[in-house]
Amino acid sequence: MIKRLLLRLSDWDFRLFMRIFNLNGRRFIDHFMYWISKTGDGHLYMAIALFLLIFHSLLDEGKRIFATGAVGFVVKLSIYTVIKKKVKRNRPFQSLEDVEFLIPPPDQFSFPSGHMAGAVMTAIVLGYFYPFLQITLVVWACLVGFSRVYLGVHYPTDVVAGVLLGIISAKIGFFITT
Repeated sequence: MIKRLLLRLSDWDFRLFMRIFNLNGRRFIDHFMYWISKTGDGHLYMAIALFLLIFHSLLDEGKRIFATGAVGFVVKLSIYTVIKKKVKRNRPFQSLEDVEFLIPPPDQFSFPSGHMAGAVMTAIVLGYFYPFLQITLVVWACLVGFSRVYLGVHYPTDVVAGVLLGIISAKIGFFITT
């Protein structure tokens, strides 16, 4: 039964990947997805951290945001690294014929999506402290996840695992800092 469930999940993962990946080829959307994906590379997170340190460091809230995010990222990176090295799932372009990535991947393996984990963790932390940004942050995080599949570097289940990792990392960040 479990074997059959895993086969069905794998089939669903492949079919959904192909549906999303086959949407590419429209120049404007390809560029848009490329830049959305780049926001999950880590540079944006460093800019946010720097902004918080410079402009909010005098406020207790700024220190809490920075501390929560920093702890969350350390947790995310630690768990992410262990899972990547244990699972060693090839990226779609490595496993499927006629699939070429539209953005160079940051590392060899695809599971889980570190971009998605970082985006979700960031959206949760910033959304907690800045509720007026919640909808924008959720839309942004969803676009980051979609872009990773669209660009051919992740399967949908990699992105789902990234969501779960981002949630866990944020929760641990809040638990440790509050």
